[in-house]
Amino acid sequence: MQPAGLTKNLIFFISGCFLLSQIQTNLQFELALYGAAVDQGQYYRLLTVALVHGGWLHLIFNMLALLSIGTLIENFYGRNKYIIILLVSLLAGSLTSYLFNPPQTIAVGASGMIFGLFGALVIAGRSLGANLKEVAPLIAINIAIPVFIPGIDWKAHLGGLAGGLLTSALLRPKRGAWE
Repeated sequence: MQPAGLTKNLIFFISGCFLLSQIQTNLQFELALYGAAVDQGQYYRLLTVALVHGGWLHLIFNMLALLSIGTLIENFYGRNKYIIILLVSLLAGSLTSYLFNPPQTIAVGASGMIFGLFGALVIAGRSLGANLKEVAPLIAINIAIPVFIPGIDWKAHLGGLAGGLLTSALLRPKRGAWE
């Protein structure tokens, strides 16, 4: 399946921001989710956290997930509803991280948004022909990874997953997606 337009553009944009943050190292901190800065009114960080990553592997894994799951979800729901799912998932993940981590915590990555796509896949999966018995372990493994690799913000993952589940359950697929 060919990557849908918005998904492909998001991958290029996020990857470009990551590359720029590698050159301009202060940009990484300025865009990261930093609770103390949000407390001071820098609410944009709840969104910009998705533009910076903790290294090449972090970026590559998130962009591969965005490519594979995002393309399916964008094609199923259509561009506008896909944007809503992405934004709600990102904000839900960021807010969960912000509210349940100490204020000095610094978080980076699009994982909250990606987990929202996992949630959307659970809701739309059967209609998309996905085997939910294969999807559930994938989600469980990704939720369990922080147990073995410290420093991963599992709270953002769970918040994004909840945001994606709820949002996609409320939205109807685009016309013709069920056929």
